[in-house]
Amino acid sequence: MSKETEIDMKDVELNELDPEKQPMTADGQAAGGEKNGSVKQKVPEDEVTFTGLSKEELMKVAGTPGWVRTRWVLLVLFWLGWLGMLAGAIAIIVQAPRCKPIPEMNWWNEGPLYQISDVDAFAGGIAGVEAKLDEINKLKVKGLILGPLHTSQADKPPALNLQVIDPTYGNRKDLEAVLEKAHKKGISVVLDLTPNYRGASPWFNNDGVSDVMEKVMDAAEYWLNLKVDGIKVSDLTFATSSPEWSKLQSALRINSTENPRKRLLMGVVESVSADTVSQLVNDSGVDLVLSNLLGSKKGGVERIQAMDILHSQQMSLAWGLGAAQRQQLSEQATSPGLMRLYQLLLFTMPGTPVFTYGDEIGLQALVSYTTARTFRWLLQGVTALFPHQGDESPKMIWDVETEPAEGAAVNETSEAARTERVAMRKWFRSLSDLRGKERSLLHGDYYSLSSSSSSLSFLRVWDQSERYITAVNFGSSSETLTLKLAPTEGLELPETGTVKLSTDEEMVVDSRVPLDKITLKPGQAVLLQFPYTG
Repeated sequence: MSKETEIDMKDVELNELDPEKQPMTADGQAAGGEKNGSVKQKVPEDEVTFTGLSKEELMKVAGTPGWVRTRWVLLVLFWLGWLGMLAGAIAIIVQAPRCKPIPEMNWWNEGPLYQISDVDAFAGGIAGVEAKLDEINKLKVKGLILGPLHTSQADKPPALNLQVIDPTYGNRKDLEAVLEKAHKKGISVVLDLTPNYRGASPWFNNDGVSDVMEKVMDAAEYWLNLKVDGIKVSDLTFATSSPEWSKLQSALRINSTENPRKRLLMGVVESVSADTVSQLVNDSGVDLVLSNLLGSKKGGVERIQAMDILHSQQMSLAWGLGAAQRQQLSEQATSPGLMRLYQLLLFTMPGTPVFTYGDEIGLQALVSYTTARTFRWLLQGVTALFPHQGDESPKMIWDVETEPAEGAAVNETSEAARTERVAMRKWFRSLSDLRGKERSLLHGDYYSLSSSSSSLSFLRVWDQSERYITAVNFGSSSETLTLKLAPTEGLELPETGTVKLSTDEEMVVDSRVPLDKITLKPGQAVLLQFPYTG
């Protein structure tokens, strides 16, 4: 091949190179005349568009034996899976343990009752109670027990007027304001209609008892028409012996469309046995019986025996320490530690806890109520010196959480007392809140575990809910409790439990403790928790 032919062939090859591969000219253009970096792309004139299969083509394919078999296999698998899930769900439902039906409960079973035996202890009397309902509501109480408020003179039946409020306490308008505000907060109000509350005997020593009972019945109807939620009377054993007692029961059983909530008939007994309390629950027709068994039975064995007798009647049973005598808890629990102990005990026992105003902060009584009653009996001839019970009652203390102003002089004793009241109210509120949430504590079954002269323990259980053990030592020395259920109970305790609440800081909340033996210091109380395990 000649030299000229080779040069022509190279020119052809160079011209056929991609524009980007061609050599650059001085002005930055490719040899072929195109600028460097530009690309030419040919777009086909006739672009093909996918339209899918037509209906006729789909029907033709769907009818082939292969697709028919595939559809049947998928359909059978779907129904087999559905039937399998249905069978599994039925098996789970059948094999799962049945939930225990919730017992019938009334409002007084749902939380503690707060007794204001002397409204003068609240600045302003009945109006003062209305002003402090927001604070009382924080305690998660379900009912207030007010009074007695009516006009009465000690041991003088003719002066009794159960339908008129003593002017020193307030008036009907003040009471209606309390009712309205309390009901808005879900708090019921009970009136104490004990006739001779300023005298030696609640029912005037048999003097005209039929006439007195008639007055109580008329007053009950009167106050219930004003939307009061219940009536309380003292000395239930004496009251039920009156032939007029059934009329009082009938007055409270009259339902009205304006107040569909059940009305409470509450009776108080003192210095009677647990068997007598049980008989009164069965035969008296009252809805709730409050006794002083916890105060009259000092030993742990006696207290456990009382609970063993009465726990099956817990929906009609109320417990208190001092409440039956309209006393503060501090009269019998003389130290902050013991006050916390009895608060824990009352909130976890089977029945409704009843507290007197100030128990939530450990309010101390100025004069023993028992002593005051004794002096009143000795000085019946000068009863003007004792116009009403409120003279011996301590004044309620509010705003305990208000700290001293910065830079102000601080009395160390007063500040220590204030701090203790704040801590005790926090303890009280935590117990009240827990009882309202946990079914085992609210209406659970009761099983005694162990007891001694100065200690006791018991178990509260409800179906598949969390279980709770209360263990207290109200003695003056440490004691080791052996927590053990009777073989006939059909329950077993786990090896350990979780500390839910404790009066001893060394027994840390949420820590685990062995349940076979637990050592409590003097005055210590602990609430232990463990789960349902099937």
